[in-house]
Amino acid sequence: MANIKLFQTKQVRTHWNEKEEKWYFAIIDVVEILTESQRPRKYWNDLKKKLTSEGYIEVSEKIGQLKMMAKDGKMRDTDIADTETLLRIIQSIPSPKAEPFKRWLAKVGYERLEEIENPELASKRAREIYKAKGYSDDWIEKRMRSIAIRDELTDEWKKRGVREQIEYAILTAEISKATFGLTPSQYKQVKGLKRENLRDHMTDLELIFSMLGEAATTKIAKAKDAKGFKENKEVAIEGGNVAGIARKELEERSGEKVVTSENYLPEKKTKELKGKKKS
Repeated sequence: MANIKLFQTKQVRTHWNEKEEKWYFAIIDVVEILTESQRPRKYWNDLKKKLTSEGYIEVSEKIGQLKMMAKDGKMRDTDIADTETLLRIIQSIPSPKAEPFKRWLAKVGYERLEEIENPELASKRAREIYKAKGYSDDWIEKRMRSIAIRDELTDEWKKRGVREQIEYAILTAEISKATFGLTPSQYKQVKGLKRENLRDHMTDLELIFSMLGEAATTKIAKAKDAKGFKENKEVAIEGGNVAGIARKELEERSGEKVVTSENYLPEKKTKELKGKKKS
């Protein structure tokens, strides 16, 4: 949840720069929200040209790029901007949502400062977001635990010389393949997801096996003192296999598959509710 913020239920990909102590936002997400365009990428490309032609070269100079999770589940270079630059871009977009979005940006920045002083607030706010989206208390507790286990694993990778972003994504895919027989992108296809966070759409059992694979990977990495990407890739497969064996054993004994197409997409829930009313 740390890399996703919600504006009126719409997702905005974000990145917190520890050194600069500032947020960076995926510009394309903001453009899509404000314009409601079916082609936000083209709108943004046209707007960039317009800003440059009008003499706002400093806006282009302050736009960076960062690999972020795209709708197809892959890490792709994405134009990003800090709050100050984003405000300048917003001013150039005629939208009734512009003012509410500016207030939202200020709120996001303030909340981050609060969370630095009191880390428990981040966990509390994540719970509130899940609750507002209709998740059960039991599921939320499992999801929060899965976030903690994931953080412990990425902290361990960082200590062991694994580079963030691309290498994290590769190692995560190895754990997923060994645990579920699917890469994250393949898993999202099963659930009919695009840009949504896969784990936010897992069932209780899927979350449990996901946690087992990552917790086992952390444990083995420590035990073997794995160094660098290559050694940690081997460990990721081992950790995933621990969960994969357990999953297969459960499936054999229960006669049911752990991986399902079940998800928490709003449109699906709406259809389910309409179906119940008709019946």
